[in-house]
Amino acid sequence: MIKIILKRGREDSILRFHPWVFSGAVAQVQGHPEEGDIVAVHSSDGKFLAAGHWQIGSIAVRILSFDSDVTAPDFWETMISRALSLRKSVGLASSGTSGTDCYRLVHGEGDNLPGLIIDYYGGVCVMQAHSAGMFRARKRICEALRNVYGDSLKAVYDKSSGTAPFKAGLDLVDSYLWRRDDFADDEQTVSENGHKFFVNWTSGQKTGFFLDQRENRALVEKHSSGRKVLNLFCYTGGFSVYALAGGASYVESVDSSKKAVEMVERNVALNGFGADRHKSVCADAIDWLKNVPEGKFDLIIVDPPAFAKHRGALKNALRAYQRLNASAISKVAPGGLIFTYSCSQVVDKEAFALAVFSAAASTGRSVRILDRLNQPADHAVNIYHPEGEYLKGLFLYVE
Repeated sequence: MIKIILKRGREDSILRFHPWVFSGAVAQVQGHPEEGDIVAVHSSDGKFLAAGHWQIGSIAVRILSFDSDVTAPDFWETMISRALSLRKSVGLASSGTSGTDCYRLVHGEGDNLPGLIIDYYGGVCVMQAHSAGMFRARKRICEALRNVYGDSLKAVYDKSSGTAPFKAGLDLVDSYLWRRDDFADDEQTVSENGHKFFVNWTSGQKTGFFLDQRENRALVEKHSSGRKVLNLFCYTGGFSVYALAGGASYVESVDSSKKAVEMVERNVALNGFGADRHKSVCADAIDWLKNVPEGKFDLIIVDPPAFAKHRGALKNALRAYQRLNASAISKVAPGGLIFTYSCSQVVDKEAFALAVFSAAASTGRSVRILDRLNQPADHAVNIYHPEGEYLKGLFLYVE
């Protein structure tokens, strides 16, 4: 195995089990690794520290193990089994008794598999590799999934074309790694807390559905009775369906994607709700909100896409969050509720809360925080990798 020798004193983060080795910490590379190769990380005095995937960029090694043999034949099956055990321990993946048959099976560093995302949709596993190493291991990962799930698995789909690095010379074409002979669909109907949703992993964003908002959607359902609800950046209508199920008198769903709006309408109908209580709008949510009459809605959901995907965009992102939330706070009816989120990893919860505070102050309205929101247990955060806590939200009451 190719050796990566660290500079003196740069092994401290590895000894604290942080799963990344930054390029600035590397003193010497003994060999000529290609991007995605398994390499061994050693301290300056030659002590073995960890093994992981080599990559080109600011993160030089994504660590897979601090002790075990990552080349062992059962490595992937062991890691997938551990990930599934975690989901079972929190009431997911347990024979459908929870009314939920979709969840995140592997959440990168949160499952000690940096660079790998796997979402499970009623028997279909959709994989996204965020590193060359994980992409090159995709067939072994598929085999491990088949061994772990057995006959209950219907298909494994690789959707890495938009996430794996293009410069690594990879053949980035989304495709099925395996599927049963009797399975030919690109769409599945799944259940989440007893609600039904169509999920299309080939044409939908990410892996097809935003599983990270499951518990926050349930909270919206709890507080929707009798309210007029506005769901901004609605995507396929998860929050909208929950609000309708919670007894909302009216729900309006807004998204700039025509495909997403069409899927919202299908999901609303799938759950038995009619056009008398729901309306879909295909429009830019930020521009559309500006023209909403003040007081029309008394519950607003603000769940935009990531405004900052790298630190260079942080300032502009915080200004965007401030403007958007100021608009929502100014529009909601007195006694109204706002659920507002950021999924930008580089925006930490303190910075997001400050942006929303500034937004509230600019409106002059009295605003209280009822709860601080985050990602669910199947999007686990490795305690040694706090950067994995990417989703943050605030539940607000506006007088």
